[in-house]
Amino acid sequence: MFDRVLVLSPHTDDGELGCGGSIAKFVSGGSEVFYVALSACEKSVPEEFPSDILKKEVSCATKILGVKQSNLSIFDFEVREFSGCRQSILDTLIEVGKKVEPDIVFTPSSFDTHQDHQVVRQETLRAFKRCSVLGYEQPWNNVTFNTSSFVLLSEEQVQKKIEALGCYVSQKNREYFSEEFVRSLARTRGVQVGSRYAETFEVIKWVIR
Repeated sequence: MFDRVLVLSPHTDDGELGCGGSIAKFVSGGSEVFYVALSACEKSVPEEFPSDILKKEVSCATKILGVKQSNLSIFDFEVREFSGCRQSILDTLIEVGKKVEPDIVFTPSSFDTHQDHQVVRQETLRAFKRCSVLGYEQPWNNVTFNTSSFVLLSEEQVQKKIEALGCYVSQKNREYFSEEFVRSLARTRGVQVGSRYAETFEVIKWVIR
């Protein structure tokens, strides 16, 4: 369906949590998938881990999903401080857009309450005016969500998402990294559209060419 897919992840792991199964599906279908993490959250890493652990974990996770390591980019914006560097983030996204020329962009949804996620979603619309944009679901950050688009997933694709999230040893205590949660959410979204598993997205902008 898409030749070039861009996943924007405010922090390492957001992309896998929001659309990991879809990434695996697009890669297996022949799409070129690019993954951009704007922060490795070094200030938030648990004390028992090295500060750069999330860079290693996102490399492991995206590799499992099939993303070429040359298509993985990690930037160093400070976690929870995105609002103070909007212009720099916008400039970064514009440069990414020129390089990738995506057909579709995945970004945090309009309903995401995290301050960094809100900035990325807003700057996505400024940077990517000519392609479709979908907002991914992260229930722990959403009071509500507009389930207006679905990607059907196979058992293999759900399993790849679970394995990818398993790379995040530093985040293993977060409940939404558990296999039980990932599988139950995918099952719930699948039931909504008559499939075993699915991921759901908010249609922020849809361009038909």
